[in-house]
Amino acid sequence: MITLLDVLKKSTLFLEERGVKDARLSAEWILAHALDIKRLDLYLQFERPLQEVELVKIREGVKRRANREPLQYILGTVEFYGVTLKTDARALIPRPETEYLIELLHTRYLNREPTRILDLGTGSGAIAIALLNVFPETKALAVDQSVEALALAVENAQQGKGFERMKFKVSNWFESVDGHFELIVSNPPYLTDAEMKSAEPEVSKYEPAQALSGGKDGQKDLNVIIDEGYSYLVEGGMLVLETGIAQHASLIERAKKAGFASMESVKDLNHRDRYLIGLR
Repeated sequence: MITLLDVLKKSTLFLEERGVKDARLSAEWILAHALDIKRLDLYLQFERPLQEVELVKIREGVKRRANREPLQYILGTVEFYGVTLKTDARALIPRPETEYLIELLHTRYLNREPTRILDLGTGSGAIAIALLNVFPETKALAVDQSVEALALAVENAQQGKGFERMKFKVSNWFESVDGHFELIVSNPPYLTDAEMKSAEPEVSKYEPAQALSGGKDGQKDLNVIIDEGYSYLVEGGMLVLETGIAQHASLIERAKKAGFASMESVKDLNHRDRYLIGLR
């Protein structure tokens, strides 16, 4: 009978031949998910014989990954700043860059708990849910133009402890938004047309294009948020954006024209210009 280690080796080789990055790690996660065990526990069970029903589940996952479907969609969840989020093709997969943005806000930039947050283009709800998880008195409005993405955000919020403090609205950026906020945060589409064409299959084939494509220069939606965001902030309120790494000079100039008192460029963990933090 075939053992767990045999299947792991064959799965890794199969994924490597199809150009999957970190093939061994993908294979390990798929096996652990199919067998309903922790990934590191695989190493304690290498000689375990696998049953046909288990092999069927593993083959299905490996085949999906070989077709370059993102691992997070296959596993169905992702960990994001202390919260487990459901992930599927309705919304963009939460990235480590966005998780680091939450850490910056939580530990460095918000010197007090904001009363009301607006999460623009909420997708899976990751940003709003994570912030409400660390700020127990804060309320949030999460908006997205995609009804499907917003439904996923609701499902994720229902699993956490901040659901009663969240509201959801279908809106194309500020189109259906009312009121003022102490914090407006967004990870909008910011890939250029050229970047979209050269994106890995995991991105181009499976993730929603409307959550990624920012037009020719990647700034189409960022420009809208900066131009309109000022009037939705309270005095002293903060606009926080995740952006492309070559867009800050023009966006900062745009923010000045929109009336912002300041707009700071902040680097990500790879020392690239990734975030903009502006004050009204």
